[in-house]
Formats: sequence, structure tokens, C-alpha cells
Amino acid sequence: MARLDGKVALITGGNSGIGRGTALLFAQEGAQVVIAARNLDKGAATVSAIEQAGGKAIFLPADLRGWAECEAVATETLRQFGQIDMLFNNAGIVTLRTVMDTMPEMWEDIWATNVSSVFYMSRAVLPSMIERGSGVIVNCGSDWGMVGAQNAAAYCASKGAVIQLTRAMALDHGRQGIRVNAICPGDTLVERWSESAKLEAKSDADFDAYVEQLGEAFALGRVAHVDEIARAVLFLASDDSSYMTGQTLVVDGGNTAGGTSVRYT
Repeated sequence: MARLDGKVALITGGNSGIGRGTALLFAQEGAQVVIAARNLDKGAATVSAIEQAGGKAIFLPADLRGWAECEAVATETLRQFGQIDMLFNNAGIVTLRTVMDTMPEMWEDIWATNVSSVFYMSRAVLPSMIERGSGVIVNCGSDWGMVGAQNAAAYCASKGAVIQLTRAMALDHGRQGIRVNAICPGDTLVERWSESAKLEAKSDADFDAYVEQLGEAFALGRVAHVDEIARAVLFLASDDSSYMTGQTLVVDGGNTAGGTSVRYT
């Protein structure tokens, strides 16, 4: 029996990167998957990939930086499926700048995307979870939410906030049958890296060399693959972690084992 049979999983930012990998894996494990994100083409492509593999999924286009659209996503999910068993708050952006280099509008955007969306989506799904007396929320933090990093002030602050929000929600809602944990990935080979390399006109060989050089700084000698993070999210979302709540599961190849994180540009 698949680990998520009969479950409904709502994944924000599930159209690319870790979110997409998790959506594919959840569907393989029997979940009906709802993907909420902004990019229509990528959302449709992810749903198509799930359906071609025999899974079930729908895409709900939404800008999750505001309360109204988050509430609408939860309402539509409940209308179509009648329940929300798990929420993976994965939507996020990265800005690599110091405080001095971060413009106010950049700060507001990264906070709205990385923190407010987690708050709004959690607030939107919690009433139905509380009513049913069960539910799982997994928030996407970062190894840089656990320790600081240079040239990433706003990002580090946002992911630190996600981790603290995770702990607070776990304490507030544990007696209502709801578990809340955070996954904290390290450097992971996601699409935006390769897309960025193409914009910078880097050859495939140059890109591969960059990824290899970056990985050499970590204890395992490489960066993560998306499926490695997705499997950790599945662990937190499934009954395999039934006695875990308020925890941060760091999956970073040993990057923070020494109490700090690697500096890179």
C-alpha cells in the first residue's frame, strides 16, 4: 500500500524544483495532488507529467503573496476534494544581496513570498484540519535559516522566520491532531540554476563544472538532487514521522554540520 493512499496534498510552488519533485513523488505514493503557483505553463506541465504516470493532480493558478488568493486555493481544494490532509508550503524565492544592496521592494517581495504565503496558506487550511482533527503541514525552510550566510540577508531572515513560525504552529495545534514540521534543504540542483546559466550564456560544460565545484565544499562532496529532498518531505508528510512536530529536518549534505555555512557567490 502506498504511503499517501486516499490523501489530498496541497503543494505551493509545486510546478518547479523541489515542489515539482515532491508533487510527482506524492502522486506516486497515492495522493491526489493540488498544485498552487503562478506559472501556468509549468503548472500544466507538472499536472500532465503526474497524469501520464497514472496519478491524479490539478493546478490552481494563484499569487500566494496575498490572503485572498490563498483562501481561494484552500476553498477550491475543499470544493473539489472535500479535505486537505497535508500542506507543503514550498513557494519561495532567493535573493543574494547584503542589507545595503537589498532594495525595500526586494525585501517586501521576499518576505511576502517566503513568509506571508506560509502564514496565509496555513491559516486557510487549518480550519478544515482542526474540524477533522488531523492534518500535516510541512514548511520549506533552508539550511540558511539555521545558520547565517553572506550576501543573503533577506533570504536568511525569511527562512529563519519560517522555522520559528513552524515551531509556534506545532505548539498551538498539536492537541488538535495537526503536526507541523520544516524541511531545510541545502543547495539543490533545481531548474532555476540551469535557466540562469543559459541566460548567462554558459555552456553545459561550464555549468556542470560550477555545480561540481560548489559541491566540493560540502561534506558529501556534491549538491542535492531534487528527489533527495522530496523523499525527506514525504517522510515528514507521512505517518513515518507520526511522533514528530515542531522540528526542522536539515537535508544539506553536511553544509551546516560545522555550525556555519559555505560562502559562495
